[in-house]
Amino acid sequence: MGILAGFYKWAKDEEYADSEPFTYRQAVWAFKGQVRRGRVNQSRRRQAKPHVTIKYLDDDFTDIFLKALAGLDPDGERDLRYRGRELARNSAVGRMIVSSGLRSQEYTYLLVCEVPVLPSRRTAVPVSFPVPSGVTKGSKYRESWIDYDSLAELHSYIALDRAAATYGSPWRPPARWGEPLFVTDADQRGGRVNGVRVKWSSLGPDERRRLVAPEGGSMLLSVWGQGRPFTGWSTVFARTSDRIRERYEPRFPHVNPHRLRHTMAMATMARLMRGWYEQAARQVRGTDDDAALAHYLRTQEPLLILRDLLGHTSSLTTESYLHRLDVLRLFTSLYRRVGKEYGLLDEDVELELETEFDGEPAVV
Repeated sequence: MGILAGFYKWAKDEEYADSEPFTYRQAVWAFKGQVRRGRVNQSRRRQAKPHVTIKYLDDDFTDIFLKALAGLDPDGERDLRYRGRELARNSAVGRMIVSSGLRSQEYTYLLVCEVPVLPSRRTAVPVSFPVPSGVTKGSKYRESWIDYDSLAELHSYIALDRAAATYGSPWRPPARWGEPLFVTDADQRGGRVNGVRVKWSSLGPDERRRLVAPEGGSMLLSVWGQGRPFTGWSTVFARTSDRIRERYEPRFPHVNPHRLRHTMAMATMARLMRGWYEQAARQVRGTDDDAALAHYLRTQEPLLILRDLLGHTSSLTTESYLHRLDVLRLFTSLYRRVGKEYGLLDEDVELELETEFDGEPAVV
């Protein structure tokens, strides 16, 4: 600001400008007994609004990102220039995160046996996804959800690529992690660890990464190589973002693990506001396996549903969270989309809408 003020002062003195575009106030400085008077420029550089510190992916960018995790280009074709590995794992886990909104620690240390069972038939209602307290924030058990297609892809990865990597694997945790924890008689809730029956919910990340499966390899959902536990998701997401930016879309943002959680929150809120989940829930008969979740979707407010999915203690936290994610932009986008679907928007309405939102801070 000082440089700009000096420039305009010079321009005014040289009669290139009639005035300076700044306001000043008189100030007094005292230093080592010396008193000085002068003017202080009251202009300041514009600071970012609080909501721009948390970002999410729009639908188009989400689609590009998930395709890139699977080694595909934006059109869904195989990217022949890409030589990445573990594509099935990356794609399946990426879709799971976007659908469920799990935190980084929650999906990184999730055990393969804790993945929900795939329903016998495809359903429009999401599938309940229990999140064990051993990996949640504050060690608080909660339930999120996952859509059927994402869960089906996850089970495909488990049955094929993951099974091939772990079967007969000689992997053992390195000595610096501690002694190996050998698992037998495992089910969705617990198993025997070195001969002692334990619940998975009682195990934290340190114990979970030392678990050795009965058939070999790590017990973690995500593995690499010969069944070794994989935890480097930040690197996978960063490299995928860089590749998209370099090859396809220079505007594509950096994606860290938490951005995918924010993406799920905004996408879920949009669907809840449109009543999409409620419409799907009304199609479910009371005798179906997902009847409880369907009833929940029909009777709860969108903000309370999102609160539970994200694991917030209070709906005030969820409300503040959405404010920081710029929910105004979500409402604007939703209004346009629904308006166009039902022929309610014309050029005059669009112009009026743009005028109403003039001056709103842009979110990138």
